[in-house]
Amino acid sequence: MEKRYDRKPKRREERIETQPTSASYVIGRNAVSELLKSGRNIDKLYVKKGERTGSITVIAAEAIKRSIPLIEVESTKLDRMAGGQPHQGVIASAALKDYATVEDMLKLAEERGEKPLLILADGIEDPQNLGALLRVAECAGAHGVIIPKRHAVGLTEAVGRASAGAVEYVPVAKVTNLAQTVEELKEKGLWIFAAEAGGEAYYHTDMTCAAAIILGSEGFGVSRLLKDRSDYLISIPMYGSINSLNVSTAGAVILCEAARQRRVSQ
Repeated sequence: MEKRYDRKPKRREERIETQPTSASYVIGRNAVSELLKSGRNIDKLYVKKGERTGSITVIAAEAIKRSIPLIEVESTKLDRMAGGQPHQGVIASAALKDYATVEDMLKLAEERGEKPLLILADGIEDPQNLGALLRVAECAGAHGVIIPKRHAVGLTEAVGRASAGAVEYVPVAKVTNLAQTVEELKEKGLWIFAAEAGGEAYYHTDMTCAAAIILGSEGFGVSRLLKDRSDYLISIPMYGSINSLNVSTAGAVILCEAARQRRVSQ
C-alpha cells in the first residue's frame, strides 16, 4: 500500500473554528510438529529447560527459523500448563485467530474513507487488559492494534473472553520491532502519540490526523525508545491520590476523545 497521509495536523483551536484457559495450548511433540507444519500463527513455544534431544531439536530449529519466541522453562511449569496431559517437554501457545498486518489496517482505513487510527500496545502482559483494550478499540472505531512478538501477551482465549467479542472485529498485528514499526508508520504519514505522564493534556491535543497512539505496559509504561520516536507526548490529568490508570482504562479515555474529535471535524 503506497498511500501517504499529510503529516501536518491542525491545532485544536483551528479544528474547532473550522473537530476457559489463559491460552490456546497445543501439547506434546507430535501435536506441536503438526501445528508448525500447518502454518498457523504460534505465539510462543515453551520447551523444557535443557531439553534438546530427538524431535525437540527439529521443533526448536523450526521455531527459530520462523521467529517464534522460544522459551525454556522448568518441567513443573510445563506440567501446570498441560493440566495433567503428557507434554513430552514441549508446549506451543497458539493464537486465537490469525494476525493481520499493518498494511491490512491501513487498507481498512482507506476502505472506510477515514484517516488511520492505530494503537500500539507496548508490552501489555495481562490478557484482561489487552482484551479490554481490543474492546475499546472496536467501540472507538480504531483500525487496528499492534503488539510486539516478545514480552507481551498474544491472542489467547483469555484475551478473547475479555474483549467480549471485539477480537473478531479488530485487526491485530504482531511485529518483531515496535520502534521500527513506528518509523515505518511515520514514513507513511502517521503522527505518533505516546500516552505518558508529563505530556500535554489529551483533550488539548488534536488527534484528527492519521494517528498511532502508543499505550505502555502495566508496570513500565511506554518505553523510552518509543517515547523518543514519538511526535507528541499526551497525558491524562490525575486529580486523586492514585497517580495512574491501568492501560485499558487509559486507552478508553484517550481513544474515545480521538473518536469524538474525528466526528466533530467531519
